[in-house]
Amino acid sequence: MTDLVVKSNKLVQALQSLSLSETRLLQIAIVDARETGQGLSTDEPLELNATRYAEAFNISPDAAYLVLIEAEDSLFKRQFTITDDDGSLTKSRWIQDANYRKGEGRILVTLTRVVIEHVTKIDGFEQYFTSYHLKKTSDFKSVYAVRLYELLMQWKSIGKTPIFEIDKFRNQLGIGINEYTRMEAFKRRVLEIALEQINDFSDITVKYEQQKKGRSISGFSFTFKQKKITNKETICTQKNIDIVAKMTNAQRHLFSNKLAELPEMGKYSQGTESYQQFAIRIAEMLQDPTKFQELHPYLQKVGFKAV
Repeated sequence: MTDLVVKSNKLVQALQSLSLSETRLLQIAIVDARETGQGLSTDEPLELNATRYAEAFNISPDAAYLVLIEAEDSLFKRQFTITDDDGSLTKSRWIQDANYRKGEGRILVTLTRVVIEHVTKIDGFEQYFTSYHLKKTSDFKSVYAVRLYELLMQWKSIGKTPIFEIDKFRNQLGIGINEYTRMEAFKRRVLEIALEQINDFSDITVKYEQQKKGRSISGFSFTFKQKKITNKETICTQKNIDIVAKMTNAQRHLFSNKLAELPEMGKYSQGTESYQQFAIRIAEMLQDPTKFQELHPYLQKVGFKAV
């Protein structure tokens, strides 16, 4: 799996209120639905499991189980509002039903029609959708950092945003009407924490400017750029290229078969494919230096040693 989160720009701009764990669950739901083809209709549930969540966000399985239990009730109640082309507003839930399988560490959710429409009917129209790799936000501890990162990614081709008008911006971040009402508190508890986490943990560095009307702050604009690859990362990438080039077909297929049997590799499987089909696809992944680096911890676990 490429773990690519893809949303229409309308969905990214939606007025919403989600916790960090709810946001993460929806990220996984969107990734898995698009990459497996499951859950992309209103009569087909999508399975989310604790192991997948724990590995994606580097938390313990026990903590992931608690997230699923809480999500069965809380995520079902969450709503968002999208502005349509004619200026009218459409309100929707994120999921239409949720079924937690007690003792199995998984939850079955069915996405709503509006969500499905805004994560599927966008391929080939890059100006209308936003995409980013899940890993870019997986270390964020603030839901505001995730939301701000998504809003910024709409403008990644030019590296700067228009002015985000303050009231709409607050709603897009999911801030309640009575939360952080003073600008000092908003900047200190929301904006600066989000920027710090984006700058520390993601692939971009961000700065912002305050926009004023008279003496009051009316909005914010942002500029950002991609971080430069360090010498250490370059050396690591070249090393992976060299290792991939030296692996024989026999080695590749030997270790792909071992990897296919690892429970941790479940997040890379697709639908109902057999172990043999999965192993063949893993062997293809091992020819890609980037994927090789991603799978390297699992390779070490099954006995691979680079010469």
